Amino acid sequence: MNDEDFNHRLTELRPRLHRYCGRMVGSTVDGEDVLQETLLKAIRARAADPPVDNIESWIFRIAHNTSIDFLRERQRKAVEPLPDDIEASPLPESEIVTVSFRTFLQLPEHQRCAVILKDVLGHSVEEIAIIADCTPAAARSALQRGRAHLRKLAAIPEDTRLPLMSEEERQRLVAYVAWFRAGDFDAIRAMLAEDVKLDLVNRLTLEGRDKVSVYFTRYAQEVRWRFVLGSIEGNPAILVFDVTGSMQKPSHFVLLEWKQNRVTSIRDFLFAPYAIETVDWARLN
Repeated sequence: MNDEDFNHRLTELRPRLHRYCGRMVGSTVDGEDVLQETLLKAIRARAADPPVDNIESWIFRIAHNTSIDFLRERQRKAVEPLPDDIEASPLPESEIVTVSFRTFLQLPEHQRCAVILKDVLGHSVEEIAIIADCTPAAARSALQRGRAHLRKLAAIPEDTRLPLMSEEERQRLVAYVAWFRAGDFDAIRAMLAEDVKLDLVNRLTLEGRDKVSVYFTRYAQEVRWRFVLGSIEGNPAILVFDVTGSMQKPSHFVLLEWKQNRVTSIRDFLFAPYAIETVDWARLN
């Protein structure tokens, strides 16, 4: 497989990898970080030791190990497994895709891995064993117990997490959203820090006010986006709705970081629509 084919395969797998990483670490935003680290590791590993023929299992194993490393670094508490005598059939496909990332995070690591790979992504038990580095019997056991655990967790209603913001923070974000709605991008550019960083996820990164200012040109040319103040996984965010669609769910979102009333970081998920799949979001106005 040449470099072009390899990179094309990584691009094809990116949405599936994000579904796995996001559910493994319990956050669509953190899942994107883990995904990017996974892709970097895959590129480096291929240069040093080309993968076997099964590229998908190879890179999912990298994603699995990267997710586990991320979780261990955060020192998440382990969840006690449930008894074996609980019904272990999978949730219907229409239901499992709506289970939040936070709910998946409550499963123990091996159970979470098995359920995501089998019931969300369609891998076989044998492939799960390869990715998780365990026996097929252990993978099958983790799958059965994980299904039972997830079924109970999915029945528990979740409260939407809302961000804790000071009034100053809220007014600052309200102003930013209002200027976006009005197309006053000069006012927005004036809010940028000199060393502002832009991560247009899955597309490009830019740094510095002059370079990042160009980013707003695309939004200035579009008329189909509607910008709303909201939250993503408990963090203040700009929710972006497509007026040509149903308007029932954002098409993507934008995260901002500030320092002394200046925007220091913009993370825009316009080109990563998979990130909105089951993220916890809420409108704040």
